[in-house]
Amino acid sequence: MLRKSNNFAAFFEFIMKRYCFLHLFLGILSINLYAQTAEDFEIEEVTVVQRKKGTVKSRTEAFDTQKINGEELCRAACCNLSEAFETNASVDVAYSDAATGAKQIRLLGLSGTYVQLIQENTPAVRGLAQNFGLEYIPGPWMNSIQVSKGTSSVINGYEATSGQINVELLKPQTQNPLSLNLMFNSELMAEANIMGGWQLKPHLYTGVLAHYTGGFMGMDGNHDSFADMPKTQNANLASRWFYKHENYTFQAFVRGLYDRRRGGQLSDTIANPYHINLNTWRVEGFMKNGYVFDEESGSSVAVITAVSYHNLANTYGVRDWKTDQLNAYLNAIYQGNFEGGGEVDNDHRLSAGLSLNVDNYHETLNILTDKMDRLEITPGIFAEYSLKYEEMLSLVAGVRADYSTRYGFFVTPRANIRYTPFEWWTLRGSVGMGYRSPNAIADNAFILPSSRILHIQPSDIQQERAVNAGLSTTFYIPMGSKELQLSAEYYYTHFINSLIVDLDQDPHAVYIYNQKDLDGAKSFAHSAQIEASMEVLRGWTWTAAFRWTDVRQTTIGADGIARLRPKALTNRFKGVITTSYQTPLKKWQFDVTAQFNGISRMPDGFIAYGDMLGGYGTPKPVTWYPQLMAQITKYFRTCSLYLGAENMTNFRQDSPIIDSFNPYGLDFDASMVCAPTTGWKVYLGFRYDLEKPEE
Repeated sequence: MLRKSNNFAAFFEFIMKRYCFLHLFLGILSINLYAQTAEDFEIEEVTVVQRKKGTVKSRTEAFDTQKINGEELCRAACCNLSEAFETNASVDVAYSDAATGAKQIRLLGLSGTYVQLIQENTPAVRGLAQNFGLEYIPGPWMNSIQVSKGTSSVINGYEATSGQINVELLKPQTQNPLSLNLMFNSELMAEANIMGGWQLKPHLYTGVLAHYTGGFMGMDGNHDSFADMPKTQNANLASRWFYKHENYTFQAFVRGLYDRRRGGQLSDTIANPYHINLNTWRVEGFMKNGYVFDEESGSSVAVITAVSYHNLANTYGVRDWKTDQLNAYLNAIYQGNFEGGGEVDNDHRLSAGLSLNVDNYHETLNILTDKMDRLEITPGIFAEYSLKYEEMLSLVAGVRADYSTRYGFFVTPRANIRYTPFEWWTLRGSVGMGYRSPNAIADNAFILPSSRILHIQPSDIQQERAVNAGLSTTFYIPMGSKELQLSAEYYYTHFINSLIVDLDQDPHAVYIYNQKDLDGAKSFAHSAQIEASMEVLRGWTWTAAFRWTDVRQTTIGADGIARLRPKALTNRFKGVITTSYQTPLKKWQFDVTAQFNGISRMPDGFIAYGDMLGGYGTPKPVTWYPQLMAQITKYFRTCSLYLGAENMTNFRQDSPIIDSFNPYGLDFDASMVCAPTTGWKVYLGFRYDLEKPEE
């Protein structure tokens, strides 16, 4: 055996010597040939195209966060933030009523009022902006969206109960000198966006974001005499500045917005038509100042200030709602990093600071006599500790203490942890408190286009308080050269006090009261989701997800008995299957998304009197419904064309407006919406980018 081994070694050495000699000879020969013919030919430029993932989940952060980048936003029309989640299973967006076109968001089964929706870590969609605020952030303006589930950082405040959505807009120092986005759809609505960013001086940049939407023709696809969507005119203009020199950074943003909507009954033959006139003016701005004391230790200080003024003048038939909100916000933060001793990679970070939030409301609703003006000043302090232990462990624990001039002193503790025992397996957990100051009318404006009588005592409304806890796990499973990402999560939200909007007692009234005002009342939400995503072939991605929610609260039924019921008009499940294929060299892209939306409970009062109405104008309960969306994009060097369709199944709720031909009668109600109210639509769009010259 030893001799055979020696013979094999000698044979192997013989082959390698001759192979190395041959390889060297061919290399010298190729060099000589290239030297002789270099003047006769040249190698063409080679472009390597790699497709980025549209939705990315961080593997190292303690927070359960998904980042939706520009690639994902371009997979659909994405006219504004309300349409940015069509391919996402975690966030629901649906029309809140059948008359105004307002949309509401849901996360973990809870409405958007419990989601802290911020814009570059400054207040955005809150207060009076809840009704149409999602539509006030144009899609082409957005650079990315971060969706965090469960309790988020205490640095940004105490309002996140079910999660936080942070929108990052285009930055003047990175955006193109000129970008253009035009779109037109089959509902005769046109949209135009013009953006640009320029460098003025070595350290100074400026950018402009402009948007206009016009919908000039009312359409009545279900022939109920009401416009399916109101006529709309929206003008939105923003300017931002960026300055950075050495360790100092300054940012400024200012925006003005005007939004006008005209809806209601369309027929000119009606003697006294029911008109809906909605007018919104909004001005906002923020400034950020940051200074890094020591880059090595990461010690820095930042001061963020923001101011906004929001004015509404709305009419719903004979109901007049006039209100305005002035908000002022301050957040001063100090951060410092320090490494642990020893040989272990052990990083620590401490963040601490103070904040101030001021909300001043002036509000009148002609069907209520109680005074609704209110001023709330809330100063607070916070501290947050972060730990990263090698690649295995991340921990964020924080606490803040605030004092509200309306509700007194309260404490917000929160903790998030990530544990990665193996590269292919990650576990996360979170627990914490969330608070919010409810706005009874603005949060529930969907009830205004109806004849329901409002039973509410604005002065008795208390602060909403809740505990949220969640667990999630993610597996990264190798599948050949690809990777299957499989995740599962469960979140539970328990309300210590919530504002209950009781639609069950009486079909002709709505009762709004505190959970604490009803003996033994409960309010909670369960949410569980599984999701799988993978690039099955180069450029071809698939995502499939299913989410189940169980949201319950105690309400008083038509029989006068208080019971714990599933929350009315809240779907129980959602399934999403979405696929996208991009051809080599990014010439074409094909996107298809299918949604399966689950059953929603209709209010007891509706069930009690629905049969009595009879005939036309009685909406039917919806068990479940499918929706299909598709888009084709053709890419050119500096521009792209896209053609798409939404709600291709053409599913819509039958007669979503109760007694629509008698809007001044006792039965009129446009709030019983649990499915799409408009049919399928087609859109055509154009994008152009003048790329920045290479430096």
